[in-house]
Amino acid sequence: MKNQQEILQKLIEIFDDLFETDPADITLEATLYEDLDIDSIDAVDLVIELKKITGKRIEPDDFKEVRTVQDVVEQVDKLLNQN
Repeated sequence: MKNQQEILQKLIEIFDDLFETDPADITLEATLYEDLDIDSIDAVDLVIELKKITGKRIEPDDFKEVRTVQDVVEQVDKLLNQN
């Protein structure tokens, strides 16, 4: 994944596979908890999937501030670009 658009496409696949979320509902502005109905257990599953695609451990403090799909995209982009 080279850019944020590719990251978003992967996230859409993950949300569809893991949570059976309608891909049309997954926009950058969508909030995880309200719009997409992601609960704390789902969030753990999401972090596990993100670790698989980034190959890096996601720090809980970094993910604590995530509220929207855009926030997730930015966190994944940041992880992928770390050396």
